[in-house]
Amino acid sequence: MKKILCDFRFLLFLAAAAFIYIQIESEDQCTSQLRTLIDQISLQQGQIVSLEGKGLGRLIDKEQVPVAAVVIMACNRADYLERTVKSVLKYQSSVASKFPLFVSQDGSHPAVKEKALSYDQLTYMQHLDYEPVHTERPGELIAYYKIARHYKWALDGLFYKHNFSRVIILEDDMEIAPDFFDYFESTAALLDKDKSIMAVSSWNDNGQKQFVHDPKVLYRSDFFPGLGWMLARSTWDELSPKWPKAYWDDWLRLKENHKDRQFIRPEVCRTYNFGEHGSSLGQFFKQYLEPIKLNDVLVDWKSMDLNYLMEDKYIKHFADIVKKAKPIRGTDLVLKARNIGGDVRIQYNDQPDFERIARQFGIFEEWKDGVPRTAYKGIVVFRYQITQRIFLVGPGSLVQLGVSDS
Repeated sequence: MKKILCDFRFLLFLAAAAFIYIQIESEDQCTSQLRTLIDQISLQQGQIVSLEGKGLGRLIDKEQVPVAAVVIMACNRADYLERTVKSVLKYQSSVASKFPLFVSQDGSHPAVKEKALSYDQLTYMQHLDYEPVHTERPGELIAYYKIARHYKWALDGLFYKHNFSRVIILEDDMEIAPDFFDYFESTAALLDKDKSIMAVSSWNDNGQKQFVHDPKVLYRSDFFPGLGWMLARSTWDELSPKWPKAYWDDWLRLKENHKDRQFIRPEVCRTYNFGEHGSSLGQFFKQYLEPIKLNDVLVDWKSMDLNYLMEDKYIKHFADIVKKAKPIRGTDLVLKARNIGGDVRIQYNDQPDFERIARQFGIFEEWKDGVPRTAYKGIVVFRYQITQRIFLVGPGSLVQLGVSDS
């Protein structure tokens, strides 16, 4: 009798185990079928969808108001993405509640999706866009159009779906400095208080090792730097409805779009761009990007008074620095600058003249919509011989600053 009872209990146990297994398998199959159905609908209708791999609520402290969401824009470079995420997590982990991390992937490259979903510390977003791209000019790269669509979709989602007040945009080929998050937390107040500041950037186009020195120095610029930048929702409210089809960064550099607002940038970069291979096809990489100095000093931003960067104070602050620089003219400008101990200023007459002088020193020659890269009021500043500052001064710059040309 006892043997029969034991056999019966054993059979009941097996039946229960089989029932649970069938339920789990059935649930997994339903989930798989649901995902397949979503994918099929998206493919058929050409929709743009978002699939978040990790629960956002789990990653955000409900008692901590985030300073900014941080989004890494990715596409098809899994190895680059891994390097970027590792760099960000190295410094983000201790401030994760202030800076929730996202990866937004454009397209369905499986290795990128797998890599992003392998991290518990971030939220994954996927942009699937099946609308055909029609370029406006023959020979244009479709990539620039797809990038612009991806940016709009991701920023709309972070500002309007997730309701962040600020977003920091990184790309999948960047490493960050140790004080990256402290820098953005300290400059967030400037972005809120001073509406003449359109964005805060971590990048200096002339940030090569030979042209920088002081990691504490920040500047205002009329030229949008990009490459690691923070934007407020109020500004996105204005930009989103008219976002361009392509070349979004150059579009932001047009006066009709930035409307004479300016950008905060550091002397020493807080991001390093290692992406030699990408949609820009390595343009300028060896000359301008590879030699960039990534800040390696922990600056105590919380103890620094950054009010000098406010619009009403900065023009006098900058004018006082330029005023003290010794004017030099004529030929052999590099030699003359080398023979002067302190700061110098060099007048240029127009864009070709600027390009000629910039070429002599080795800084960026490029202009966009009448503004040289990094310029403020037509003035480009960079270091020379370690500490010396060179100011390339436009024809109307000193008048705008209220400085006499003597």
